[in-house]
Amino acid sequence: MKYLHTMVRVNDLDASLDFYCNKLGLILTRKTDYPNGRFTLAFVCAPGDEAAAIELTHNWDKEELASARNFGHVAYAVDDIYALCQKLMDAGVTINRPPRDGRMAFVRSPDNISIELLQSGTPLAPQEPWGSMPNTGVW
Repeated sequence: MKYLHTMVRVNDLDASLDFYCNKLGLILTRKTDYPNGRFTLAFVCAPGDEAAAIELTHNWDKEELASARNFGHVAYAVDDIYALCQKLMDAGVTINRPPRDGRMAFVRSPDNISIELLQSGTPLAPQEPWGSMPNTGVW
């Protein structure tokens, strides 16, 4: 058995690709339209980790997506959790659980998919503004 990918439905593919690629730093490996099925598949992954992809499925006919709390989350190890959280915050992404401990943070995609960010290796020393930043929403 081999892991292939995780699929999440998205309402706005452009907004989702902006979040996952431009803000979070993943890469788009392929994108295919299926006109007969009226959907598009876009696969994104961390650079150098193409074996662990997220399949973004955009159904062309509008549908209401649930809160996605039952899904749990997707997790990524990052080189500098403070730098990435600052980049995300500067791009308008809400940091739901700030990296107060220099080790873990949570953000949400445009479609409410919870993304866990974990500091690679040893946690960074606590620092502001993260240390005193409150949680926002749920993750």
